[in-house]
Amino acid sequence: MSESKLFDIEGMSCSSCASRVEKAVQEVSIVEKASVNFATEKLQVTFKEGEEDDKRLAEVVKEAGYNLILPTTMTSFDIGGMTCSTCASRVEKAVAEMNGVTQSQVNFGTETLEVAFDKSLTSTRDIIEKVKETGYEATLVAGNEEQAEERKERHIEQMWARFWQSALFTVPLLYIAMADMVGLPLPEMIHPMVYPERFAVLQLVLTLPVLVIGRSFFTVGFKSLVKGHPNMDSLVALGTSAAVLYSLYGTVQVFLGQPHFAMNLYYESAGVILTLITLGKYFEAVSKGKTSAAIKKLMTLAPKTARVMKGNQEVEVGLDEVKVGDIILVKPGEKIPVDGQVIVGSSSVDESMLTGESLPVTKSVGDEVVGASLNKNGSFQFKVTKVGGDTTLSQIIKLVEEAQGSKAPIAKLADKVSGIFVPIVMTLALFSGLAWYFLGQESAVFAMSITISVLVIACPCALGLATPTAIMVGTGKGAENGVLIKSGDALETAYQLDTIILDKTGTITEGKPVVTDILVAKGVSEEELLLLAASAESHSEHPLGEAMVQLAKEKELKLLETSSFNNIPGHGIEVVIDNRQLMIGNKELMNQKEIDLLTFEEQANTIAEAGKTPMYVARESDILGIIAVADTIKSTSKEAINKLQRMGLEVVMLTGDNQRTAQAIGNELGLSHILSDVLPEDKAREVKKIQKEGKKVAMVGDGINDAPALAQADVGLAIGSGTDVAMESADIVLMRSDLMDVPTAIELSRSTIKNIKENLFWAFLYNALGIPVAMGVLHLFGGPLLNPMIAAAAMSFSSVSVLLNALRLKRFKPSK
Repeated sequence: MSESKLFDIEGMSCSSCASRVEKAVQEVSIVEKASVNFATEKLQVTFKEGEEDDKRLAEVVKEAGYNLILPTTMTSFDIGGMTCSTCASRVEKAVAEMNGVTQSQVNFGTETLEVAFDKSLTSTRDIIEKVKETGYEATLVAGNEEQAEERKERHIEQMWARFWQSALFTVPLLYIAMADMVGLPLPEMIHPMVYPERFAVLQLVLTLPVLVIGRSFFTVGFKSLVKGHPNMDSLVALGTSAAVLYSLYGTVQVFLGQPHFAMNLYYESAGVILTLITLGKYFEAVSKGKTSAAIKKLMTLAPKTARVMKGNQEVEVGLDEVKVGDIILVKPGEKIPVDGQVIVGSSSVDESMLTGESLPVTKSVGDEVVGASLNKNGSFQFKVTKVGGDTTLSQIIKLVEEAQGSKAPIAKLADKVSGIFVPIVMTLALFSGLAWYFLGQESAVFAMSITISVLVIACPCALGLATPTAIMVGTGKGAENGVLIKSGDALETAYQLDTIILDKTGTITEGKPVVTDILVAKGVSEEELLLLAASAESHSEHPLGEAMVQLAKEKELKLLETSSFNNIPGHGIEVVIDNRQLMIGNKELMNQKEIDLLTFEEQANTIAEAGKTPMYVARESDILGIIAVADTIKSTSKEAINKLQRMGLEVVMLTGDNQRTAQAIGNELGLSHILSDVLPEDKAREVKKIQKEGKKVAMVGDGINDAPALAQADVGLAIGSGTDVAMESADIVLMRSDLMDVPTAIELSRSTIKNIKENLFWAFLYNALGIPVAMGVLHLFGGPLLNPMIAAAAMSFSSVSVLLNALRLKRFKPSK
């Protein structure tokens, strides 16, 4: 199965539209899976392997009545070397034939090339090379990297313009229509009791511009209705059309000598409904923009240019022109443009924008650097290892975008309701209007008012926005805190967890053994024992031996010459130093060599009980001492485990250590449930055992040897540096090697799901109460009627209130 791909969708007005697009795309034979997020206005598609076809997808979406925006970038190039229009045609044709290019246009007069291309299939560097092959020179002028963002900004501006222009006519319209009813002064020349014709015509004249300004409600609404897939715009279009048509009938009657019809006009309802719903859509567009702020923030992190070394010269180039293998120079205070490995110099680098880690990290030759991180105080050069979509930042953005586009299982109910909501509302509106007209012995005006109110108050938008907006803000907030949640499923499952399994090595502990104690026999110094042990272990690749060698290097000890190195698997090593045999290993090795350990027995037991590994050092037949080595517990592990326990979660430690060592570490951390002597291949089996007890289990590991267990768990959390964000087996990636991010991820999940439930509750409650009131149920018992204008205001407010509630998640902070 191929990777999923994101597309922008234009023209959706409510969640019914989103359901329509999703259903249409899902039915295409080349599509494995499709999901539409109304809040982000994005379509996420997984094509069947080898059958990717963006253009076919665009056609299907267009047939459904909407527009699919192909993921293209429009970029300008200056072209040098052209002498006539034939040259221009040659360049244009060569570029047009490139894979991923959808548009190529050369202007010979301005000597520029405009190219629209899919960034996943080609790059500006490829285009420059292609032009060069054709015999000309291309120089990048500017890339329009923020087309989607510009579209959203333009949409917000358009909605605001539509609102204030509509309000300009609606405010006087409302005053004229309501003044006589509420006792406000009205000039005699347009008073309904004196000049009913002028009164009616003036309202019509003020209403017509509002109808023209809000014409998209009618074009989109009726088009969807004709296609058999009515949406929110269809309800608005039907409601306002009914009001206007009835008012036109009333106006004609006024001119035919029926002046009382002047008091039964609905022009102001149509104008106010369109104006208020436009205002609601404006607030909705603004709020939607705020929900995706995390992605925008990530996208602006990377610098636009890089300083590439060409020999001894620095050349500033656009980020698109940087390729793997280039040498980049970074000066103090500059952002690192792409991922790479330091080859000259050193510095401290602030990676907080990607990992959430506040302290700068020291980088020297051989260390990896991550694009978009900030160089603090030193200059260095690094070799580029990743560019474009392969960089850490791009991977993070992709993960967050996919998570924001995904749906949590809790959203399924809302999706089902939204899909059938509009036809049900239309049926209820017609039924209630006819019922009041024929059974309630009310006038046609009263029945019309009821019908319009029901059509206008209904709002599937609130239902459709309830889940995706909360997921967008929640996953974005996670990214800000170094917690990458890959999907809505993971977010919802994390909320249900009751058991957390922690792998010991590299998760609870540093994953790197260090020497903790040096115990020596009489006549032997600590330095001498360490020198002998480190010299012997310098040829070993065992982690415990490496810890001794590392300490010797730190103490600047000069290692001794060795010979006859012999590795004894599972026990230790033998080596000759200064023509004398030296042995380092466990108790079993010493027993095999018949070396007396009595003088160190008590101390060795104390070391083992503390969770450390005693390594015996003997020369010939004499014991020289013990070097204790341990994988030290991270400074925040105990605090994180205590916090998880306070949150009501059972914490289990999983380790390959023997029971005695594991118990010592468990005691230090306050853990009672410990699984010891577990081989890497058996970790997934242990997770499965706990799941069979009916528990929802999260597995926290380093994402490499823990992959099967991470995949088996209900939620897999991979702990590790930001350079490893593409770990496929994990559902949640914790970018710092800090266990405190585990409770943060669970707290965030709980806050997000709580927010979703609140949103769904209010959305359902709004419709459950609003529609019966609009139908006149309260009026049956002597209660009030719902005016269509109030219905329009309530409908707009419902969507905005859901969005505002989701935005409260932006205030999320991990508890202490």
